[in-house]
Amino acid sequence: MSDIKPVDGVAMGVFIAFFALVTVLGFVAARWKRGDLTQLHEWGLGGRQFGTVISWFLVGGDFYTAYTVIAVPALVYSVGAYGFFALPYTIIVYPFVFAVMPKLWQIAKTKNHITAADFVHGEYGGKLLPAAVALTGIVATMPYIALQLVGMQVVIKGLGVEGELPLIVAFVILAVYTYSSGLRAPAMIAFVKDIMIYIVVIAAVWLIPAKLGGYGAVFDSADKFFQAKGGATGIILKPSQFTAYASLALGSALAAFMYPHTMTAVLSSSSAKTVRKNAIFLPAYTLLLGLIALLGYMAIAAGIHVKSASDVVPVLFGTIFPSWFVGFAAAAIAISALVPAAIMSIGAANLFTRNLWRPLVNPDITPAKEASTAKMVSLVVKFGALLFIVFLPTQYAIDLQLLGGVWILQIFPAIVFTLYTRRMSTVGLLAGWLVGLVTGTSLAIVQGLKPVYPLHVGGTTWPLYIGLIALVVNIVVTFIVSAVSPKRAPVGAVAGS
Repeated sequence: MSDIKPVDGVAMGVFIAFFALVTVLGFVAARWKRGDLTQLHEWGLGGRQFGTVISWFLVGGDFYTAYTVIAVPALVYSVGAYGFFALPYTIIVYPFVFAVMPKLWQIAKTKNHITAADFVHGEYGGKLLPAAVALTGIVATMPYIALQLVGMQVVIKGLGVEGELPLIVAFVILAVYTYSSGLRAPAMIAFVKDIMIYIVVIAAVWLIPAKLGGYGAVFDSADKFFQAKGGATGIILKPSQFTAYASLALGSALAAFMYPHTMTAVLSSSSAKTVRKNAIFLPAYTLLLGLIALLGYMAIAAGIHVKSASDVVPVLFGTIFPSWFVGFAAAAIAISALVPAAIMSIGAANLFTRNLWRPLVNPDITPAKEASTAKMVSLVVKFGALLFIVFLPTQYAIDLQLLGGVWILQIFPAIVFTLYTRRMSTVGLLAGWLVGLVTGTSLAIVQGLKPVYPLHVGGTTWPLYIGLIALVVNIVVTFIVSAVSPKRAPVGAVAGS
């Protein structure tokens, strides 16, 4: 079966219609929940006025991305049960959000912090540690934005359209309405995106198995496929995969809300209570993710064969569904790229402006100039991600995103531990951060940029997520160095106050 099909006029028409709807919503969003968009907290955090419903869609919108819809089924299609590590990861993360993020939100609101690095500056002062946190967030986010482009590129290709022009047009539109409306744009679009994705997934998990003889037939086909394939694949996890699976889930959960886009979505909430309510209701997305992952098994049962596993979902939908639904599904996945890409670029722009540009280059910057600088940086970030996809192989973005997960974990002690203990020092946190980055990056390079490292302990090998290994090293170094260096004292001048 060919990965590429001729352009389907009906599917493309439906796709364009829904994309146009989202474009209109993006520009209308500037007038929604009106605020002074010349102020960074209004443009970059939506004025901190998003209630439970809006926040639920917004957090879900930037946490479950186009690349999630494409990559999770692709991984399950390729390796079977191991690809389901994303499920326990999302189950672990919400209790963490419930316990930690309301406390962080309260401090950020009280002291007018806009970024995680603002919070670190407010607690420790200085420029280096906040800059390290900001730089880590920006660098880890760039390939993540590029992967949203990959997701969009895959679905556009599934409609039969080759080349980068549609991608460029889509992201120019995204750039303009994000510049115009700030965080309000992805917040409004997230409503449409999530409703469309739920419709697509519910229709898929209901109708596709019915056409394939039921779920029993789907799992039986997948089981036979992986038995023939051999190796570490299968619909049941192998004992040798247990520690890798568990550590990937735990490490990914700890990293998830350290990223600028998820942090931005949390800090834009209207209250700490809103953050807690969202942590209670967000597991509904975990159910959705589990259903999305099953598409990998359905593709096997449907006899789908592709050169790249990333093409599995578009080819499966093109095989099973009528043209109009293929266009609708493609639009849903493409919009699932726009929402997180917008929030990611805003989060990165906030970090650059507040924690790199202002303290290191222009300390006397006015609030209005600060907001305009962030708007320009958000354009540069999106343009950079677009150049990345157009001129470099997609594999680079995937490899860098894997490294990004390892890197973003290294700011965990500076943000989360700081909420609960005063035993850490600036020097200790910087030392731990640096050693963690070097350790994680080195192990990843040794493994050929694979996420798991076989740790040998006492004659036993434990395959573990590299990010988690690096984080443990980071924590040990942080506390050892902090024990012999001056502890932090309350900082008088708070960032952003």
